[in-house]
Amino acid sequence: MAGAVEARLAELGLTLPAVVPPLASYQPAVQSGVYVYTSGQLPMVDGKLAVTGKVGAEVTPDEAKELAKTCALNALAAVKSVAGDLDRIKRVVKVVGFVASASDFTGQPAVINGASELLGAVLGEKGVHARSAVGVAVLPLDAPVEVEVQVELVDA
Repeated sequence: MAGAVEARLAELGLTLPAVVPPLASYQPAVQSGVYVYTSGQLPMVDGKLAVTGKVGAEVTPDEAKELAKTCALNALAAVKSVAGDLDRIKRVVKVVGFVASASDFTGQPAVINGASELLGAVLGEKGVHARSAVGVAVLPLDAPVEVEVQVELVDA
């Protein structure tokens, strides 16, 4: 039976995806005490990237913002894989977003808002977090966006 967080996802017309398998030697998420740390999540859907390239060149900022939402959904799936239940989330502590950027693109915060806004819509006050939004030259698989999330759970 789905909990309140997954019910909220459904209300928003969203479905929690399967955990994206690692591309290398790491785990999608690990728990340490009451914290879960996700690895960087790419905007994978059904095992592949829908879009590749640099934001501000091949990818528009609006497309990238939607991709950041997908990254956040994938991060929630990774959290659930170790926490067992998304209703255990006490709060999102930190979001780190990486944006593969054209050399003159400076709108990284607006792109990563896609992830932040999704977490807020799904988790309410528990989704309010600290954040970094960083422009980089290239990301794995030529992904436009990558997002990692750290959450605190209500109990260990």
